[in-house]
Amino acid sequence: MSNRDSAPSGTTRRRGASTDVEPRPNESHARKIGPGFLVKLVLVALVDALGVYGIFAAAAVGHWGIVAFLVVALVVVNVVYFSRRMIPAKYLVPGLLFLLVYQLFVMLYTGYVSFTNYGDGHNSTKEDAIEAILLQNDRRVEDSPSLPLVVVRDGDALGFAVIEEDGDVAVGTAEQPLEVVDDAVVEDDTIVEVPGYDVLSFAQVVEVQREITDLRVPLSDDPNEGALRTQNGSVGFISRSFYVYDEAADTMTNTDTGAVYRPNDEGNFVNDEGQELTPGWRVAVGLDNYSAMFTDSRISGSFFQVVAWTFAFAGLSVLTTFGVGLFFAIVFNDPRIRGRKVYRSLLILPYAFPGFLAALVWRGMLNERFGFINEVLLGGASVPWLSDEWLARFSVLFVNTWLGFPYMFLICTGALQSIPGDVIESARMDGAGPLRIFRSMTLPLLLVSTAPLLISTFAFNFNNFTLIYMLTGGGPNFPDAPIPVGATDILISMVYSIAFEGGSRDYGLASAMSIMIFIVVGFISYLGFRRTRTLEEI
Repeated sequence: MSNRDSAPSGTTRRRGASTDVEPRPNESHARKIGPGFLVKLVLVALVDALGVYGIFAAAAVGHWGIVAFLVVALVVVNVVYFSRRMIPAKYLVPGLLFLLVYQLFVMLYTGYVSFTNYGDGHNSTKEDAIEAILLQNDRRVEDSPSLPLVVVRDGDALGFAVIEEDGDVAVGTAEQPLEVVDDAVVEDDTIVEVPGYDVLSFAQVVEVQREITDLRVPLSDDPNEGALRTQNGSVGFISRSFYVYDEAADTMTNTDTGAVYRPNDEGNFVNDEGQELTPGWRVAVGLDNYSAMFTDSRISGSFFQVVAWTFAFAGLSVLTTFGVGLFFAIVFNDPRIRGRKVYRSLLILPYAFPGFLAALVWRGMLNERFGFINEVLLGGASVPWLSDEWLARFSVLFVNTWLGFPYMFLICTGALQSIPGDVIESARMDGAGPLRIFRSMTLPLLLVSTAPLLISTFAFNFNNFTLIYMLTGGGPNFPDAPIPVGATDILISMVYSIAFEGGSRDYGLASAMSIMIFIVVGFISYLGFRRTRTLEEI
């Protein structure tokens, strides 16, 4: 067979030409680099830039776990988005990264904090606590010379530049001990210029006077040697703590009284009389935070009241919102009602307003002295809607019912319209009355589709922080509670009060309560899923 005969039909070949058809280089390059590729390149470059910045920032403070996570995340992002085969991963990677950062990491870190004493007075390491004790309990050294001084700034950090007794110029900040510099400019015993720092003028010193008087610049890495301080920004003096830390014995000694303080298991230096030095440091405390909720007399009384009210609030909220919503759904599902569409639209209006804004409006309307309800509706009465314990709880339930019944109205309306009409008609023909039909047929069929939603509504109201915080702030407060907790507080608002309000912020205890809330809500969700699977078999 000749070469011409062996060629596939429908093809032509030039004499001397190659049989393989190769794409032109310019055409292949044009197909690879298009607008979409350029957009992807820019977006990935921005992600890489932010990631590299985060790596350097985390490395600067020694957070190596964050560094490792960012490195792995950047490698995954670049491999996935510059690969032609990982199409599903391009959609999954962003969600998985956000899930790891905002869900799993938060949960694990909250669990870790719940086993520590992290909080005010225990928020750093032991080394930082020792340095803080020595610096906070200092006084001017007797016969300390007055040294010419200027205030300098390095970025946002303030520092001192001082002319020492031997004539050298030394500069330092709160984080950087004094260090001699060679190229400082001094004119008439006044420091004019310091390399790497900005010398503050008198007007600038006045603006930050309080920060300057509180500033302590260590003389060296050993905090026992003291620090440089100033009262006016122009003359410095040496101050030294009346506590001395013995590193070998791991003790803190008061040089005035001779009292010796030793570290205990709770992250504090304590003397033989039980007196503690503050601040302390963060240590593991095991299950102490969890047991404190039930055994600590300062917390347990308020805690049990809040737990009882939390369950009551969540349960009553479900009953009231579902009852009112179901009532209106049944009423306006009757074809004899004229203008049903208009009424239904009006009933949905409370659901259209943001919850926090509606709570603030109701707080003003329920004001005891100037509220619309007392002044207008009740003719100038002085009803303590938000300051009386039981009236405040009633007000919270009432406002929550007003906010929540439109949702129940919507789902109940849909569920009622899905019930076959011939079933109800057969019941009427058998002589069943309206109440019997509702109790034996309508409600059971309605619960088939709404029971999982009722369980999820219970879980939502169990953590309904916005309503409590905006309407009552948790008040009225319990008079004897050591933390700002009140009659309308639920567990999540109590967690907020412990963590961010009051004289002592106890993040460890707040984290333990958060874990407990997580367990309760998780158990409720489990019941919801189990109930959903049961209803699917009906």
